[in-house]
Formats: sequence, structure tokens, C-alpha cells
Amino acid sequence: MFRLIWIASIHIRYFMRRWMPSNIVLDKVRTRRGLKWGVPAMLLAIPYLYLASLLAVIVRDGGPGWLNIFVLITLWSALKMLWIGPISLILLARVRIREHTQRRAEHQQPKEEQAQVFASAPVMAGGAS
Repeated sequence: MFRLIWIASIHIRYFMRRWMPSNIVLDKVRTRRGLKWGVPAMLLAIPYLYLASLLAVIVRDGGPGWLNIFVLITLWSALKMLWIGPISLILLARVRIREHTQRRAEHQQPKEEQAQVFASAPVMAGGAS
């Protein structure tokens, strides 16, 4: 029984990861070019919360109980959209710090190499180098 539940959860996760709009947006935002879109992506939580409230009203007014699953899915997607904003800002700051460090290291490296070239050049006797 446990194995059946485990396999079903793997297939559900694969389906959700591949086809859910919130997961597609999150995958795009987590790229280097997409990190700047994390805060605007937070606005996508509004339609998810609205849909969750509509579905909850339908269930409350006598609709089928299985719609509660979709209420949970939309609430989970809304939470993911809300969290991507702060997380993307942190990731963007990290990436920019790393890029700045690399640029600074590349800028300073030629000076060090020039100093090593001059230090290793042969010196002629009598100061005629």
C-alpha cells in the first residue's frame, strides 16, 4: 500500500511540475535572466487566491467536496508566487555580488601578471636592462 501511494505521489508531482502554470513561471523566474521578474510574479498570487475563494464558496454552497483539492492546489500555488519575490531578490543579490567579484578579479589579474613578467625578466649587468 505504501509503495502504491509513493508511486502515485511521484506521478502527481511529475504532472504538476510539468504542466502547472505556477511551476512553469517559477522555473522561468529561477533563471539568471528571470530573477528580476520575481517581484512582479508575486502579483500572480492574486488570481490564485481569487480562484481559491470562488471554489471555496462553491463547495460551501453545496458543490462537490472534491473541489477542496483544487482549493488546496490554488492556495499552494498562491503561496509559491508570494514567496518567489523575496527569494528572487536574495538570489539576484547573490548573483550580482558573485559577478562583481569575478569582474574585479579579472580586472586585477592582468596587473599581477604584468608584475610577474617584469619581475622574472632577466636583468643585464650594469643597469642596461
